Amino acid sequence: MARYLVVAPNWIGDALMAQPLLAQLRERDPQARIDVLAPAWVAPVLRRMAEVAGVIETPFAHGALELRERWKLARTLRGLGYDEALVLPNSLKSALVPVFAGIPRRVGYAGEARFGLLNVVHRRRPGREPMAQHFARLAAPPGADLRLPLPDPQVTVDAASAEATRRKFGIQAPYAALCPGAEYGPAKRWPYFAELSRQLALPVIALGSARDRAFAEGIRGRNLAGETTLDEAIELLAGAALVVSNDSGLMHVAAALGRPQVALFGSSSPKHTPPLSAHSKVLWLGLECSPCYARECPLGHFRCMRELSADKVIAALGTVPIFPSGATGK
Repeated sequence: MARYLVVAPNWIGDALMAQPLLAQLRERDPQARIDVLAPAWVAPVLRRMAEVAGVIETPFAHGALELRERWKLARTLRGLGYDEALVLPNSLKSALVPVFAGIPRRVGYAGEARFGLLNVVHRRRPGREPMAQHFARLAAPPGADLRLPLPDPQVTVDAASAEATRRKFGIQAPYAALCPGAEYGPAKRWPYFAELSRQLALPVIALGSARDRAFAEGIRGRNLAGETTLDEAIELLAGAALVVSNDSGLMHVAAALGRPQVALFGSSSPKHTPPLSAHSKVLWLGLECSPCYARECPLGHFRCMRELSADKVIAALGTVPIFPSGATGK
């Protein structure tokens, strides 16, 4: 039985867009064991993927080299007999644990002088291809054609756990979930969530991290940003009748749950990191200055989000089939 260690990306959305890669590994070898090395803040979504046998949480601080800690972790992995490591982040430090653990085949993209650390090296395609395709190429030899279409990411939620979480927070179905945050920066945050909440007929909850709480102020309904764990946020999204989100990790979670959603794009591009679900509707103005991928509007006008009105979102919601609340996945 082949054993794979996948070094996961450091962001929730990227981890979900890596799932088609895991599906290809599983298709290639149905008996293989696939473990994922991931930060604690990404682990909850990975544990909900059918392809993942185990998640190994890393103790490293974000962005820190921590050579000693990486060596210690690698020593615990050395005896597990991994045949292949797939390194998804582009950094040098992300390739260290597979080397220290003595994993013989180490696959990833060229970057940060990693040639001595990786021994199966892929080259990036010109431009910004869809992130899911970018990751999925690592399942095949460098330069090989990619078999399309890729499967959409999918995570599962236990119905009883989701119901218990709704009871914990006193939430009754049906409800809409709004996700006003975006970790990347202000240029990805739509400014009209409060106005939208007043136009929705459904009760509203706002979800996000503690850093998102200020962006949820003014939203009509329950501001749960910072009050839930990621697992609880996933379970609450699973029961939402509809979701409206910026381009964020929770947008990708809602897509992987198959929830009806409208996804709002500003400085980033839905051609690169779209919500991968037939039930997601993308709104993007596609201005001449977009996508700039900046954290803050470099021109100061923020038209890409400011000119995307609440009325346009309401109109888009009218094109999204609303599912019964309480569904827990695709």
